[in-house]
Amino acid sequence: MSGGKVRIGVVAPGGRSTPEVAARVQALAASTYPRVEIVFHPQCFLAEGHFAGPDQARADAFVEVANDPSFDALWFARGGYGAGRLTELVLPRLTEAAKAKTYLGYSDAGSLLGALYGRGFRNIVHGSMPQDIVRAGGEAAVARSLAWLVDRAPSSLEGGLVPGQKTAAFNLVILGHLLGTPWMPDLSGHVLLIEEVSEYMYRIDRNLVQLTSNPDIRKVAGIRLGRCSDIPVNDPDFGRTEEEVARYWCERAGIPYLGRADIGHDVDNKVVPFGGI
Repeated sequence: MSGGKVRIGVVAPGGRSTPEVAARVQALAASTYPRVEIVFHPQCFLAEGHFAGPDQARADAFVEVANDPSFDALWFARGGYGAGRLTELVLPRLTEAAKAKTYLGYSDAGSLLGALYGRGFRNIVHGSMPQDIVRAGGEAAVARSLAWLVDRAPSSLEGGLVPGQKTAAFNLVILGHLLGTPWMPDLSGHVLLIEEVSEYMYRIDRNLVQLTSNPDIRKVAGIRLGRCSDIPVNDPDFGRTEEEVARYWCERAGIPYLGRADIGHDVDNKVVPFGGI
């Protein structure tokens, strides 16, 4: 996106954002990229229970920004369950203008990112979101995603990506919930990066059982494990680390285990373009 003005639209398909977060992100962008305009859709600040407004309002905001050719990118405001509720309300309404955009988010956003990728959208990206600015050191995470959205900066990328190798990155639970649905993309031949947060070790193990048992997942080129953070203490202790269970289930499934990945629910979360670099 080098050259002229860049417009990035922000919507919240899951949980709500705040005007304070919007102001901090816009100020960061202004200090770094004067030619960038970041527009937070008013829907980001709605509240209906857990969600940033009703399903229809969240879907309408997503479609409005996605179909608007004046926006170069759609940036997910934050995670928080909700994106998967919108898939059927969003996908049939998207136009050719929507296909030209970059879509960036992670965690719960993976529900829609995966569905878009499966429908032929080619600028789908795992990366940090505006809400990450509230984390300690979160400015660096937000700046990393901005650098990719604006300049496709190689410094934003996860360090283990190989040019020409197809890739995709997901939260483990979100990917498990895509399996068996019409929205699951074909990941054959991809190196699959997965990460998790706030799940007991036995649940990580259970989710890996499901994931690696899926016949389509067994067609991936390999799995890399990102960070599994904030794992609650279990009684009794599960007795294996997240890497040990990932290695175990990959071996049983015949999927190459390719080591660790620099992604996760933290400020060090790196950019992973779906489809590769």
